[in-house]
Amino acid sequence: MRVTLTSLTAGAFLTLAMGSLHADTERVVFPAGYQDRFVNYLDVDRMDRKRVRKMYVNSQAHEAAKAGEDLPDGAILIMEDHNAKKNADDTLMTDADGRLIAEDAVTNLFVMEKQAGWETDNGHWEYAWFLSDGSRKADAKFAGCFSCHANRTERDYNFTYSKFVSDQAM
Repeated sequence: MRVTLTSLTAGAFLTLAMGSLHADTERVVFPAGYQDRFVNYLDVDRMDRKRVRKMYVNSQAHEAAKAGEDLPDGAILIMEDHNAKKNADDTLMTDADGRLIAEDAVTNLFVMEKQAGWETDNGHWEYAWFLSDGSRKADAKFAGCFSCHANRTERDYNFTYSKFVSDQAM
């Protein structure tokens, strides 16, 4: 009984100490050349943040994606942030359709990648945050990525791409 209780106590302690199965973000590498190799499937205006977010998916995942199914292993999704351009009076600049106009410079690059064998709270997905020069954001925290994306289990833990695939199938 003593061995069992000690083992259970040690197991509970290790579980608490390790936390949930959160990121080994070093596994996700900067996807050099993604703007030329990946598909830009959506641009999102974030008026509240004065940003334009450009969404990309790697070509292999895009070709294999099927509505209502999880994305294949090897899928890479990118959210590229740009500040919105401003008019001289500091209001946000929009085009003829009322969409924000993005500055050319990338401010942040958020990457989620799915690989078999990567066991995390969100299936097989890992996350990484890169700066515009391709370096990792040193003080990046990923608990928010895992908790927010956990609300999208029915879309294989992503917000926009699985919906995009479903919408295209209609």
